[in-house]
Amino acid sequence: MAFDERLADRVRRALADQRGVVEKKMFGGIAFMLRGNMCCGVLRDDLVVRVGPAAHEVELKRPHARVMDFTHKPMKGYLYVGPKGVAGTAALRSRLKPALAFVATLPRK
Repeated sequence: MAFDERLADRVRRALADQRGVVEKKMFGGIAFMLRGNMCCGVLRDDLVVRVGPAAHEVELKRPHARVMDFTHKPMKGYLYVGPKGVAGTAALRSRLKPALAFVATLPRK
């Protein structure tokens, strides 16, 4: 399964100021790990964000977001964001912000 390399590069640039970002092939796409925890990724042409259970419903209501159901079961706290939802730099950063905030609450792995 391929992933959008241009979107992955945009995510790399958006995360450039974060220390310790590690990229890992995952789900047939690419995941961006912070402190050993998955924060976000790219699968096909979608951004994947890990917003956590508390922000899940709020973030799901935003345009172009949908539940991540990679395993055909909804994954609470993880969302797909379609290409229109991350079309510009500001839009991408606004989708990454809750993921960064959630992962900052997790213990380092």
